[in-house]
Amino acid sequence: MTPVNPLKNIKKFPDNFVWGVATSAFQIEGAAAEDGKGPSIWDTFCRLPGVIADGSNGDDACQHYRMWEQDLDLIADLGVDAYRFSVSWPRVRPGGAGKWNQHGLDFYEKLVDGLLVRGIQPYLTLNHWDLPDELQQQGGWAHRDTVHRFVEYARGMAKRLGDRVASITTHNEPWVMAMLGHESGIFAPGIKDRGTAMQVSHHLLLSHGLAVQALRADGVSSKLGIVLNLSPMQPASAAQADIDKTRIEDGCLLRWYMDPLFKAAYPADVMEYLGKDAPAIAAGDMHAIAEPIDFLGVNYYTRGVVSAQGAWDSKSSGLELTDMGWEVYPEGLTELLVRMNRDYELPPLYITENGGAFKDRFEDGRVHDVRRTDYIARHIAAMVDAMNQGVRMEGYMVWSLMDNFEWASGYEKRFGIVHVDYHTQVRTLKDSALWYREFLRKHKAERKTPAKADQIAWANEPATVLTGA
Repeated sequence: MTPVNPLKNIKKFPDNFVWGVATSAFQIEGAAAEDGKGPSIWDTFCRLPGVIADGSNGDDACQHYRMWEQDLDLIADLGVDAYRFSVSWPRVRPGGAGKWNQHGLDFYEKLVDGLLVRGIQPYLTLNHWDLPDELQQQGGWAHRDTVHRFVEYARGMAKRLGDRVASITTHNEPWVMAMLGHESGIFAPGIKDRGTAMQVSHHLLLSHGLAVQALRADGVSSKLGIVLNLSPMQPASAAQADIDKTRIEDGCLLRWYMDPLFKAAYPADVMEYLGKDAPAIAAGDMHAIAEPIDFLGVNYYTRGVVSAQGAWDSKSSGLELTDMGWEVYPEGLTELLVRMNRDYELPPLYITENGGAFKDRFEDGRVHDVRRTDYIARHIAAMVDAMNQGVRMEGYMVWSLMDNFEWASGYEKRFGIVHVDYHTQVRTLKDSALWYREFLRKHKAERKTPAKADQIAWANEPATVLTGA
C-alpha cells in the first residue's frame, strides 16, 4: 500500500498553517501521586473493578513526567511546528481550589520553556477530562460551583504560562465528559443519568465562556478557544425513522455545542427531545457561552451512522475498520468541515486530533504501520478538499504523538506514531512518524521554493529508537 499524496490537490498551504502532534496529561504523564499531585476522577475511576479493559491505570503510563526532555527532543526531531498538550488540574491545584502545587507548576513551566527553546509552539489545553477528585466529591461538573473553580484555575495557569503559549483551549471534547462520563458511565466519573449529563454539558460550556471572558479581561495574549469531537451523522437507510433519529443524534453531538457557541442558544428540537432532562439555564448563561473565540478545534475520527432500530454494526458497511471498530471514512471530514462552514460564522479551524488505532507489530526493530500512515495521509487530503471549498483551516495535529493509556481501553489500543514499550519505556518512531517527518520536511521546503505537488517523496528509512533510561 502506497500512501496517497495529500498535496496533490493544493499548490501551497497558507504560510501560517500549523502542523503538530497531540497528547493529554493523564494518558502519558504517569507520576500519579508524585510531587504533591492529587487524585483525578480518572485515578479514582481506574480503581473500580471491570471499568478498564485490561485492568490497568494511569499510574505510570509513558512516564512523561520523568522523561519530558527526551520526549521534547523526539517532537523536535519530527519537525512539527506545534505540540498540543494538556495540564493536569490536580497536579497544579490538587484540591481543585485552595493551595497551588509549586512542583506541578514548575513542571509545566519547564515543559513550555523546553518547547520554545526547541522552536515548537506550545498549544495548551486546560481540561482534558482529569477533574480533581476532590471537586467530584462536591458534585463535580454537575455542580455549578465547579464552573467558578475552573475559571480560577484557568486564570492561574494563564498568569503562569499565558505569555508563552500560542493558544489556550478551555475544554477538550465536552461531549465525551458529559455523555460518556455521566450518561453511559463508561468513562470517569461513571455516572449513568441523562439529566445529569445534560447539566454537565451546560456547565462545561458555561465555564468555557466565563473563562474566555476572564482571560481576556486579564490581558492574556494567547489565542483562546475550545475543542469539540465532531462527526457527520448519516442515516442507515432512507426510512423516515432513521432520518428523524439522525437529526436528533446530530443535534445532540454537533448542534448542542455549536449552536450555543456561535448562536447563543441550544437547538430547540433537542431541548424538546430532552424534556425533563434539559439543563437548568440561568440568565446570562447563553451570552457568556457565546463569547467570541479565536479558534475552534475539531477532533475527527470517523462518521456516525444512525439506525432507529438500535446500534448500527460498522462491519456491515464493508469499509476498513480501525482497532477501535471505527470506519476509516476520510470523506466524512470534508463533509463535516464544509457543513460547519456553511451553517456557522466560524473563527479559524484546527484539526486538533486525527489518527487511527491499529494493531502494531515489531519487525527487525521497526513498526511498519502502513495503515496508520495511509489513514493520516487520506485525512490530510480530505482537509485539503475542504480548504479548496472555502473552509479556513489553520492547523492539523496528529493523534497521538505516542502510544498511551487509552482511557477505558487501557493499554490495548495504540494510536501513537511513536511506539512505546511500556515495560522499558523505549520509544521507537513508527513508519507513520517517518512519513510525517518527511512530509513536513518537503512541505517546509515548498514554503521557501514552491514545487509541483506530485514531486513529493515519501519516507522510507530505518526507524529511530530512543531509550527510556
